[in-house]
Amino acid sequence: MPRKDRIDMFGALALIGFSAFLGFNQVIIKVVNEGLQPVFWAGLRSAGAVPCIWLLMRLAGKRLDLRREIWPAGLLIGLAFTAEFLFLFKALDLTTVSRSSVIFYSMPVWFAIAAHFVLPGERLNRNKVAGLLVAFAGVAWAILNRGSGGGEASLAGDLYALGAAFAWAGIALCARGTKLAGVDAQSQLFWQVAVSAPLLLVLSPLFGELLREPQPIHWWGLAVQTVLVVSIGFSIWLWLLSVYPPASVAAFSFLTPIFGVSMGWLILGEELAPGLLGALALVTLGLVLINRQVPQKVR
Repeated sequence: MPRKDRIDMFGALALIGFSAFLGFNQVIIKVVNEGLQPVFWAGLRSAGAVPCIWLLMRLAGKRLDLRREIWPAGLLIGLAFTAEFLFLFKALDLTTVSRSSVIFYSMPVWFAIAAHFVLPGERLNRNKVAGLLVAFAGVAWAILNRGSGGGEASLAGDLYALGAAFAWAGIALCARGTKLAGVDAQSQLFWQVAVSAPLLLVLSPLFGELLREPQPIHWWGLAVQTVLVVSIGFSIWLWLLSVYPPASVAAFSFLTPIFGVSMGWLILGEELAPGLLGALALVTLGLVLINRQVPQKVR
C-alpha cells in the first residue's frame, strides 16, 4: 500500500482495533502470570517469536538485516526490549491491569521529553509541554493514590509499570535515533526478540519458581502472545506506521489506556475507583495534547 498523507477509514479502524487489542493484551499477561512465572514466560514468548518473525519475513520476500555495523544498535534495542517486558510482566504480577495501563501507556510522555534532546525535529512546543505536565500529574496521581483501588494497589507493581514505560521509550529512541532508523521494521523487531529471549530466560530463575501449576489456558495465552501479539500484532503496528503519518498514528495512542482500564474492569472485575479514573483522564488529556498538531501559520 502506498504512503498516505492522512488517516483514512481503514487506518482509523485498524488503529482503534489495535488499541483495543493492546488493552486486552494486558489481561492475557495477567492471566498467564497465574500459571507461569512472569520473566520466564516473557522469555519463552520472545524465543517463540524468533522463528515466527523469520517465517513472516520469508513469506513476504524480505531478508533479515544483520549487518555488522548495526549490531551495537541491535543489541541496545534488544536490551531495552528485555527491560520493558521484564518490568511490564512483573508489574502485572503485582498490581492491577487498570493501574498498570494508566502508568505504562504514559510512554509518549517520556519519549517526548527524551526526543526533545536527542532527536532532530522533535522539539517541544507549548501543546506538548502542557500535555507533559498534565499527563505527568496523572501518572503521579495513579502512583501516589494508595486508597481503595479495587484489587492490588502495589507500589512496587506501579514502579515496575513506570520502568516498563521508560524502557519502551528507549526502544522508540533506538528505532529513530540509531543506525536502525534505516532498517526494515521487522528486522528491528527480530533484533528485539532475539536479544531478549536468552536474557530473559537466564534471568528468570532469579524471580522464583518457573512454573505455577500451569493449566491449558496459560499455555494458550503464551501461544496467543507469541504469534498474534508479538509476531503479527507488532508487525501490523509497524506497517501502519510506515503507511500513515507517524503523528496521526501516535494520536491514537491515547485510546490504549482507556481500553486497558475498561478490559480490567470488564473481564477481571477490577473496581474503577474515582482516583484511578481521575488519573486516567489526566493521562489521556496529556496524550491528546502531546499528539495534537499545531496548525501552520499562513504567510
